[in-house]
Amino acid sequence: MTWTELILLSLGLAMDAFSVSVCKGLSMKKIDYKGAFLTALFFGVFQAGMPLIGFFLGSRFEQFISQYSHWVAFILLGFIGGKMVFEAVRGGDEAETQSEYRLNIGELFVLAIATSIDALAVGVVFAAQKTPVFSSVTVIGVITFVMSLIGVGIGNRFGSKYEKKAELAGGIVLVLIGVKLLLDGLGVL
Repeated sequence: MTWTELILLSLGLAMDAFSVSVCKGLSMKKIDYKGAFLTALFFGVFQAGMPLIGFFLGSRFEQFISQYSHWVAFILLGFIGGKMVFEAVRGGDEAETQSEYRLNIGELFVLAIATSIDALAVGVVFAAQKTPVFSSVTVIGVITFVMSLIGVGIGNRFGSKYEKKAELAGGIVLVLIGVKLLLDGLGVL
């Protein structure tokens, strides 16, 4: 695999994390630098870790991983996105609306898994092609980290102006990403 191919692959893998990072930034009234950093770190580490796991598992479990990864991503993203849509539509009292953004590590963990699970298959491809895995996953992780930081910043800039509409849009985007991954996995798209 050439460096150009690796960078393009990394950018492609980072797009889901970027989209979800935009959604995380939407929920911040004021940029939370710690939250932005941790969001990017989670996505970068998981996006690098999944191909590494896939590489070591090799082709032995390729069929199982490929067969169910789209369903897992769909369920996880659908749940988180649906929760965001519900909270945006439901509204809340003024005190709840004015509360500060709180970083939810459990939710971030679930989102990181959901956006990176398809990268397991990339690791299997790395094993089959005898790709240097450690340099490859480092590039994937760094690109995802940077794209996620940018995503949180973009989401925050947009979200601070539109609050509930932005949360609703972010939830819808997560659900649509889940649906897209499911349809891709089922061979519909």
